[in-house]
Amino acid sequence: MKISIMITAVILAVYSSVAVAQQNLTGETATPGGVPYLAMSHLGEIAARNKIANIQILPGQTLTNTLQNVAEGKADIASAVFTLPFLMSKGIGPYAALGEEKGAELASQCAVLYSYVLGGMTLYAYDSVGLKGWKDLKNRTVLNGPPRGAALTNARNLIQFVTGYKDKTDYAGLQANWGQMTSVITDGSVDAVVLPMLFPDARITPALASGDITIWSVPKDVFETEAFQRFTRAPGAAPFLRDRSVAEYSEGVTLVSEDDTLRAVATVGGDVVNVSMDFETAKALTAAFISSLDELRARAPIAANVGFGNTDEVGTSMCGHNPLKYHPGAVAAWEEAGYTIPDCAKP
Repeated sequence: MKISIMITAVILAVYSSVAVAQQNLTGETATPGGVPYLAMSHLGEIAARNKIANIQILPGQTLTNTLQNVAEGKADIASAVFTLPFLMSKGIGPYAALGEEKGAELASQCAVLYSYVLGGMTLYAYDSVGLKGWKDLKNRTVLNGPPRGAALTNARNLIQFVTGYKDKTDYAGLQANWGQMTSVITDGSVDAVVLPMLFPDARITPALASGDITIWSVPKDVFETEAFQRFTRAPGAAPFLRDRSVAEYSEGVTLVSEDDTLRAVATVGGDVVNVSMDFETAKALTAAFISSLDELRARAPIAANVGFGNTDEVGTSMCGHNPLKYHPGAVAAWEEAGYTIPDCAKP
C-alpha cells in the first residue's frame, strides 16, 4: 500500500528543492501517441515543474538505439522495451554486431526508474479480409512490426507459438516504421496485423474509418499451458488479460474469444538511465513520477490501463532473464512511497 499523497509530496519537495540542483538532461523516446512518449513527456513536464531537471526530449526514435545510447552515455534517459536489454546482454538480434562481451558490458550500464506496458500483442484484421483466426495466417501477409527491434521479435515469436508458423516460410511478414503503420493497415497491403494494442488504440481507431475490425484473443487452451505461461515471462513480456468491455471499446470492434476475456502478451518496458546517474537525481525523478501518477493516468484514455505505478515482479517483467535492475535512487523513491520492490529487481 502506498502512503498518503501528502507525505509523498513532502518527500518530493525535499529532494527536488534541496538535494538536487536543476540540471539539463536528454531524453530519447518513441513516436508520439504511444505509452513511452506519454511517460517521457510527462516526466519532462514534472521534472521541470519541480525544478529537478530540464529534459530535452527527442521523440520518434527507435528504442533499439535509445537503449544503447543510454548504455554508452550518449543520452541520460531513454524509453526501452525490456526484451532489448536481454538481447543486448547476449549480443544477439539487433545487437549482434556488439558481440556478447561488449553487449553484456553495455547492458550492465542501464538501470530502471519505472516500468509500463506498451500494449497487449495479439491478432486483428478487417472483417472484409475474411480471416478465420490464427490458423488462417498461413500464406497471408501480416504486418508484424517495425523493420527491427523488440516488437518484431515478439510478434514473430507469438505467431510461431500459437500456430507453429514462421515468418517468410509460412506467411509473409511485412514491416513498417511506427509512423507509417496506420497507412499500411488501411491501404490493403496486409491481410492481418500482430502488434501491441492499447484501448483505445491509436492505430485501430483511425483504421475503423475503412471498415470493421475483429480482434482474436490468444486461444484459452494455448494461453493456459505451462509453456505459454513461461513465454509470457520472457524478458519484456507479461500476461495481458482484459475484459470484453475494454477490448470492444468502439463500435466496429469485435473480440473473438471463448469467453469474455481478451488474452494477449503484454510488451513491457520502462524509462531507463545510466547506472552512473547520481542517486539524488534518480530518486527525485522517480519521486516526481510517483507523486503525479493520478495526473499521468488522467492525461490520455490509454493511461489508466498500462501499469503505471505497478512494481510487482510479473507485471513489470523484471527479474528472471531480464538483466536490468532498478537504479538505487529509484528503489529508495518507490519504497519511501510505500511500494514493494522485489529483491531480485534491486541492484
